[in-house]
Amino acid sequence: MNKTRWKDIPLARKVILAVGSIMTMMLAINVILYGQVNKTIKRMDTVYSSNVNLTELSDSLKTVQEDLYAYLSVKSSDSLENYYRSEQNYLTLLDKLSDQISSNPSKLLERNIKSMSETYVRLTGDAVTAKRSRNVEKYKELYDRSQQLYGYINSYINELNNQQFRNNSSSYQTLREMLEYLEISSLVLMSIMMGLGAMMLFGITKGMIEPLTNLAETANLVGQGNFNVKMPRTDALDEVGIVTRAFNTMVESLEEYIIRTKESMEKEQQMMEKELLMKNHLKEAQLKYLQSQINPHFLFNSLNAGAQLAMMEDAEKTCIFVEKMADFFRYNVKKGLEDASLEEELTAVDNYIYILNVRFAGDIHFTKVVDARLMDCRVPSMILQPIVENAVNHGIRNIDWEGKILLEITGTEDMIHIRIKDNGKGMSRERICEVLSGNSGEGEEQSDSTGVGMNNVISRLELYYNQKNLVDISSQGKNMGTEVTLRLPRTGGKK
Repeated sequence: MNKTRWKDIPLARKVILAVGSIMTMMLAINVILYGQVNKTIKRMDTVYSSNVNLTELSDSLKTVQEDLYAYLSVKSSDSLENYYRSEQNYLTLLDKLSDQISSNPSKLLERNIKSMSETYVRLTGDAVTAKRSRNVEKYKELYDRSQQLYGYINSYINELNNQQFRNNSSSYQTLREMLEYLEISSLVLMSIMMGLGAMMLFGITKGMIEPLTNLAETANLVGQGNFNVKMPRTDALDEVGIVTRAFNTMVESLEEYIIRTKESMEKEQQMMEKELLMKNHLKEAQLKYLQSQINPHFLFNSLNAGAQLAMMEDAEKTCIFVEKMADFFRYNVKKGLEDASLEEELTAVDNYIYILNVRFAGDIHFTKVVDARLMDCRVPSMILQPIVENAVNHGIRNIDWEGKILLEITGTEDMIHIRIKDNGKGMSRERICEVLSGNSGEGEEQSDSTGVGMNNVISRLELYYNQKNLVDISSQGKNMGTEVTLRLPRTGGKK
């Protein structure tokens, strides 16, 4: 074995060097800690500067009072200048005090001092102004009030000074004793640890080298994926023996874990596939259920209209009417479980409008504007007729003006834009929100309804395209009409 490289140095020497480095680092850390302790003590010494600041504040207040008295007595420009200078200095020192509301006694005293000082400065300023105006009675009164307030402020400053001195003295003494104890304890402890570490190192190095070398070789084999290797069994109770037994247990557990992980991943994959299949079946079932809803009342009423028409007119018109009826319901039943082309959807709408116009004597004014290039696009079946039906039943029926419905289909490279607009009763914002959220409460018991309402259309579109927000409804308000807009992807949806 090459002994010249670091990795070839005997393990005992490596351990000695490593532990020695650690102990050196610990000692260095202790020295740094000791230095930080001294810095902390020095910072604590500066706590007393708060008392110095308060003393300076008191002296500045005294100077303001003396300069005020001098000006009021002499009224010279020098004395006035001295007053303004001392006042400014006092205000500067005053800014160092806290004005926050607090339950702390010191903070409360600071707030009171600052508040009274502001009043005091205002009184002294008013006294100077009165003196300059030669209002003797006023400036004497203001001076007396400021003199009284001066005494109160001084008493508060002295109280705060004494309070801070007591607090600082107690805290300083306690912390100093603690830090001194910490310094001594750290040095003693580090010395003991270094001594014991050196003694223990020489005692355990010899017995560690051979088993640790074997452990390293075995670990290398395990790292290469060989889990059939194990360390020789030992009954030793020292650290090497514990590590050896723990290593063997780890190898066994790792092998079992890998096997369990593979089995778990396989089971999870199977469960995910089953779950996906179930979701697809559920979605398909939902789609089929929603599409299967049709109100028989519409069929009965329409057939009744056809019977009446047969009695009033010749057979030709009756034949056309019955054919339109047959086509409409044939499409509804045939396409109930399928998608359809836009052309088929428009044909269903045309048949529906024809049927209604026969029943209601042509009162339904319906207009189409369609891009012929979109006719082959696939969409869910029975989505346009229910919206047109909604426009008839809830929009233009029973209005006092001529009702009109416009169906417009345009498209882009990626989207189909369908707009169904009426000039009827309009919708409130609250009603629009109810419809779009699926809480419209639309009944399917209307005698003139196919039973496929807006809730149904919105749900089927979301299921088909696996997207939300495909439908938008807008209205300017009462009697301002309603516009329903569909934004459908040209690609996608159920395959």
